[in-house]
Amino acid sequence: MNSTQRSPGDILIVDDTPENLHLLSAMLTEQGYDVRSVKTGSAALMGVQAQPPDLILLDITMPEMNGYEVCENLKSNADTREIPVIFISALNEVFDKVKAFTVGGVDYITKPFQVEEVLVRVENQLTIRRLHGQLVKALEQEKELNRRIEEMATLEERNRIARDIHDSLGHALVALNIQMETALTLWRDAPDRAYEFLTEAKQLGSEALRAVRESVSELRADPLQGKVLEQAIASLIQEFYRTTNVLPQSQITLSRPLSHAINTAVYRILQEGLTNICKHAAATAVYIHIQTVESGLWVIIQDNGKGFQVGDSKTGFGLQGMQERTNSLGATLEIRSQPCGGCRITVFFPKI
Repeated sequence: MNSTQRSPGDILIVDDTPENLHLLSAMLTEQGYDVRSVKTGSAALMGVQAQPPDLILLDITMPEMNGYEVCENLKSNADTREIPVIFISALNEVFDKVKAFTVGGVDYITKPFQVEEVLVRVENQLTIRRLHGQLVKALEQEKELNRRIEEMATLEERNRIARDIHDSLGHALVALNIQMETALTLWRDAPDRAYEFLTEAKQLGSEALRAVRESVSELRADPLQGKVLEQAIASLIQEFYRTTNVLPQSQITLSRPLSHAINTAVYRILQEGLTNICKHAAATAVYIHIQTVESGLWVIIQDNGKGFQVGDSKTGFGLQGMQERTNSLGATLEIRSQPCGGCRITVFFPKI
């Protein structure tokens, strides 16, 4: 056999008859197998411990320790019990064969044996062992893959929790800050108006606190709170109006129902968009357009605010959250903006 070729199997032959050892060793070596030969059961056990073979050909009738005892010893050891054992014996009684299988043998060859029969039975058991090894390896790989999937799922869940907390609190905290800044501005000249803004700030603070508690205790709660999408968006618009005194214009045309996942994503995207406009845009006009078409769903939110350089601003967590939500649903997100040119966010959900 060429030294660069891999042996098809390592075989240990155990037989106290030299002629049998020589014949079996010669025929198996000729087929490319690595072959070792021993004459006693004790030597066989020592050889197996030193270098476990892929297969054992084991004679039954031997002095001191017979083949049954050798096999029982092998099967009682966790390190050797998986090694297949083929019994070879002149004993041809049904009782002998039954006992051979009972103690753990996988096959039985009766002497005098035919070369072709031995080769077929040997290769059959080695093939089974190779397939078993491949299956064990595949199961280990699957286990490792499942572990990695669980780690990724855990990471994704953490990101989802971060997005949920950000989405739930971002809008309320921005509005709270605006209300308090306005109250401070009006405090000296219009204390009654300042008091109204502080009262509104107090309410927003309570809502933010409630959102924190809900995020901790019920992170998977429905952000639409049981409302249909149009009603939930109307509430967002009214809240934005109360905070900024800018009433967004909306056009919602839904010709068919949307899945809960899509509804939630649309709501969160609009919520994040309005929060960003409130925080950064200084806009005087906001436009929302949602429409189902044959190929999917369009969601557009646009403002006439001060805009930004898109390449320098997409690292913000809010825009990152939008991108992650759209990616998770196979949607596309496009952001167009430039300084002093407003911003337009377009999302398309295909095959809704």
